[in-house]
Amino acid sequence: MPLAPFLPFIYQVLSPTFPGCLWAGSATSPAIALSFDDGPHPQHTPQLLEVLDHYQIPASFFWLGVCVNHSPEIARATYQRGHWLGLHGYTHRSFPRLSALELKQSLEQTQIAIAHACQLEMSYVQQQIRDVRPPNGLFTPQTLTYLRQWNYRPVMWSVVPEDWVQPGVEVVIQRVLQQTCNGSVIVLHDGHHGGVNVAAIAAQIVPRLLQAGYRFVTVDQLWQQRQL
Repeated sequence: MPLAPFLPFIYQVLSPTFPGCLWAGSATSPAIALSFDDGPHPQHTPQLLEVLDHYQIPASFFWLGVCVNHSPEIARATYQRGHWLGLHGYTHRSFPRLSALELKQSLEQTQIAIAHACQLEMSYVQQQIRDVRPPNGLFTPQTLTYLRQWNYRPVMWSVVPEDWVQPGVEVVIQRVLQQTCNGSVIVLHDGHHGGVNVAAIAAQIVPRLLQAGYRFVTVDQLWQQRQL
């Protein structure tokens, strides 16, 4: 059964229930965040970066550590362009299925992979790359307690067009355009599942959202809005 019709309602229920997560930015600001999960990918991510370069907009990437280790040069190119980096776990395993030790190691291994690929000091990565998006959007209150204890910031979403099931480029585009509003956090995928169309989708939605008056910012900038 497609999840896409239900995801906006799930967001409306969960976002006030778990306010410690970043679900969206301010409803009074046209700032929106475009984010991508499951990368970096050796083919899909470079194609996506070309689109982002063309429109000179920042995005936020939530990476799998194993993919960073497989494509370190793509990871480095993404970082050097000024995009914001977050963690998606070392492999795509739902966090509630992991023990506390396994979860901690998964996040730390991903930070290590990013430090090596992007040629960064580990201390810098630990301080700056601490946004975490749970795979499949699955977490428990205990998961959030662990992340808070370990100084990570949980990031969720408000616009999820279910691109990973590849319903068609036009379907994904229409879902994004219909659901996006002030403060939206849009999640697409540049990994093995859904990434084949990600550049084509971005090339369509970015200019149309810009034309609609939205301004692209990073997830970090949305966190900063919350502190004002």
